[in-house]
Amino acid sequence: MLQLESISVYQFKNYGMAQWAFQDRIIAISGRNGIGKTNLLDAIYFLCFTKSYFQRSDANLVLHGAQGIRVAGKFIRDGKTIEVTGVIRETGKKTFSIDGQPYDRLSDHIGQFPAVFIAPDDVQIILEGSEERRRFLDALLSQVDAVYLQELMKYNKVLQQRNSLLKQQLESGRQQPELLEILDQQLVQPAQYVFEKRSYYCTDLLNRSIERYGSIASNRYALNLKYESPLQAGSMAELLKMNRQRDLTSGRTQAGIHRDDILMLLGDQPFRQTASQGQRKSLLFSLKLAEFQLLKEKKGFAPLLLLDDVFEKLDAERMHNLLQEVCLANDGQVFVTDTHSERLRESFDRLGTGFQEIRCTE
Repeated sequence: MLQLESISVYQFKNYGMAQWAFQDRIIAISGRNGIGKTNLLDAIYFLCFTKSYFQRSDANLVLHGAQGIRVAGKFIRDGKTIEVTGVIRETGKKTFSIDGQPYDRLSDHIGQFPAVFIAPDDVQIILEGSEERRRFLDALLSQVDAVYLQELMKYNKVLQQRNSLLKQQLESGRQQPELLEILDQQLVQPAQYVFEKRSYYCTDLLNRSIERYGSIASNRYALNLKYESPLQAGSMAELLKMNRQRDLTSGRTQAGIHRDDILMLLGDQPFRQTASQGQRKSLLFSLKLAEFQLLKEKKGFAPLLLLDDVFEKLDAERMHNLLQEVCLANDGQVFVTDTHSERLRESFDRLGTGFQEIRCTE
């Protein structure tokens, strides 16, 4: 089992200095909006992923007017206590260490302490463009397969170089076919690896999601989820060759795994256009719980589950179904935030399970 025993933060978001100890498997965090409940969950996520769940820039994690942050936590994994420390210095340099031993590469930390975060804005996975769904897939697969993350990073780096070259050629009118060919060759191998892993895991993930959707929504709607990739029509090398002229004309790489998506249909109609708010929320939780279950099976223990403000987004029955799924059917540690302490207590009393409550105050 994976469990977070304690965490301390220094100059992280709205916290100057704070620490918490977690004695139970289920942790209920209550307090009014803006007090720091979500930031506590984000600090936990930071320890697991070396980055914020919400902020793209590390600079946004630093307490206003301060310089640098430090987050440290004690995990119990396989019966052993492990201390993880993440530091962002005044210079912006970020380091992570386990039991005082720093990583050579931050990416080596991903997957060591798996976690699944569910937040209100995650509905953008369903409503927004394909980038959000790729980010969802990458967060899962990077925790399952360390090579996947390295290959994805390699692909994105070369893709950025190729797009810069294409833009430069378009603006200058001067072609550099030899250099473009080199970059094309460098894209092929990582693209193929990422595509194969997404294809393999998506079949399982999406089937689990459809099954979970039925139990959470208490109804089996005609839901269809399908992984789509340009590489299903040909290899990366073939796609680059086929789209060479389009790339030169547009100044961007038009085909590749950076165009992958998850097709979501309700019946034969696009899910995001026809589904109700309740159906959208049910699908979101289905995807996240499928992610949770897949991680649990691949890692051999349940990941941490971080639920932020989900009571505001689900009706009482859906909320009960969700909590029953994550708190009773699974043995992993669960962190839940809500503005109403009474609602938390009533929900867990109804489930008949114990919990530890942490009240965030000024």
